[in-house]
This record gives sequence, structure tokens and C-alpha cells, in this order.
Amino acid sequence: MSDPIGLVVAAVVLVAATVFGLVRARRDGRLRSGGRGDGLRLSSGELGVALGERATLVQFSTALCATCPGTRRMLAGVAAETPGVHHVEIDAETRLDLVRRVEVMRTPTVLVLDRAGRVVRRASGAPARADVVSAVELATAD
Repeated sequence: MSDPIGLVVAAVVLVAATVFGLVRARRDGRLRSGGRGDGLRLSSGELGVALGERATLVQFSTALCATCPGTRRMLAGVAAETPGVHHVEIDAETRLDLVRRVEVMRTPTVLVLDRAGRVVRRASGAPARADVVSAVELATAD
């Protein structure tokens, strides 16, 4: 005879896991406005490189991040194809001060900065190339 309480608990856990997975899949890699980071600015001193003349793509990565190398290649390609746009990758494990300030919760986290270093878009997870290109256009619009 099966335990009805155990079946209910199993069903609740299954539903909760499914909802979590669907929400995460919907949000993963989506470039959105700065969110909690609205008004956040990063300087060239904090990043360790000069800001791009038009925009800067900032990627927070870790050694064990499976999608970080592909994200790095894609962001570097967008930067190379777009005059005045720089790409910088930050090792989240060695820059915990910046990770806390920017509120990085997972890697890759991608920030799109305008020429003044203001965060105009951010994504947790690997964003789509078309979304990055669109965010760069937004950041460079005068």
C-alpha cells in the first residue's frame, strides 16, 4: 500500500521543480534593463581596461563555467565587428568586490555599458548574438 502523504510531497516537489525550470529557461540569457543595477556605472579603473568609445561588453566568467567560452567568442566577435565597442572578461573568482557590487549571481553574466560606463542591459546566462547587437545599438544611440 502506498503512502498518500509521500505521493503528495513527491507531486509538489515535481511541480515546483518544473515551474522553476520553466521560469529559468524563460529568463536565461535574456538581456534586460539594468534592473537592480539601474544607474550603476563602472569605470575603466574598475574594469582594468579603457571603456569603449561607443560601448563596452563586460562578461563575468569562472573557470568551471561551461557556456563562458562560447559567450566570450560571441562577445569578442560583436566587439570586433562594431567600431568603438570593447569587450572585457572579468574572472569572477578573483574580483569578488566587483561581483558583489554588480550583484552577479551566476556566470556568465553580461553587462552592456554605454560610453560613460552606465549599465544599459544585463543578462544572466549566455545571451543571443542578435540581442547583444540590439543592446549595443541601444547603448550607442545618442
